[in-house]
Amino acid sequence: MLLVTMRLIQGFSLGGEFTGSMVYTTEKASPLTRGIVSSSTAVGTTLGFILGSGSAWLVNAWLSTEEVSTWGWRVPFVASVSLCIAGWFIRRGITETAEGLKAAAARPPLLSSLASDWLPIVQTFGVVAMTNAAYYLTFTYTVERRKSLTGEGGEAFLLANTLSLMMVLMSKPLGGWVSDRVGRRRLMLLLTVATMSLVHPALRWMLFGSTAQFTHGQLLLAVPIGMALGMQGAMVVEIFPLRTRVTSMSFAYSVTLALAGGTAPLVSTYLIERLHQPLAPAYHIMVLGALGLALMSPMKETNQRPLDV
Repeated sequence: MLLVTMRLIQGFSLGGEFTGSMVYTTEKASPLTRGIVSSSTAVGTTLGFILGSGSAWLVNAWLSTEEVSTWGWRVPFVASVSLCIAGWFIRRGITETAEGLKAAAARPPLLSSLASDWLPIVQTFGVVAMTNAAYYLTFTYTVERRKSLTGEGGEAFLLANTLSLMMVLMSKPLGGWVSDRVGRRRLMLLLTVATMSLVHPALRWMLFGSTAQFTHGQLLLAVPIGMALGMQGAMVVEIFPLRTRVTSMSFAYSVTLALAGGTAPLVSTYLIERLHQPLAPAYHIMVLGALGLALMSPMKETNQRPLDV
């Protein structure tokens, strides 16, 4: 119960801080570098996943199964306190952006703001849903499923997952940099099609292949998923008006992340058991991708949009 409570507190904190940091970094950057500067927020989340996956691998590699189940699993949680302390010191030197001060002075009503921003909220779902669902499917669900099938700690799959996340880490700033040059909508459409095309063979390798094939399957999706996650921050910030940017964008992004990304492992398990088709989760990703293409196609490029209005 204590672990679940702490996880809920972390989730509520992340819901406001992650989207706020995307807005902050995007507003701090010039129109020519918004993508790559905003990708720093996405890079931070992958560093967290790498630390989590890496620490889980170390704990399972160094301790026996009994030690891990009794007390070893707590070690990464205790060690993470150091990151809280480091984050607190970093934030002490941060100043608000000019756009942030201007938006804070307005303080529009919450419900009317969400109602007036319905279009960018829906567009955010199109931009974010498929990529985050594919991310959790690739780097959370498949790892846990292979670990459960081995009957042991699954150290080999945890190590492969950690190495694959390194590729995601490198792909995120690449996606931000490319989007600054070719346009975010154009790049996101291309990456969506690439992910939809690759998810079926990649999932087959991850679920049924050897450890090497499992790694190849993850790496196959790591680049398009990483590039998309790296450029999405700037893209969704640019489609919201200043007066309600943090509030409406946080709502849209967090709800989409919870509905599409957070439920991906649960939906995958349900589809496999219900349809008796092990690769059914791939079709779930394709459906979200098709919705994304339909919602993003009518959109205009946002790279040069002023953020002070």
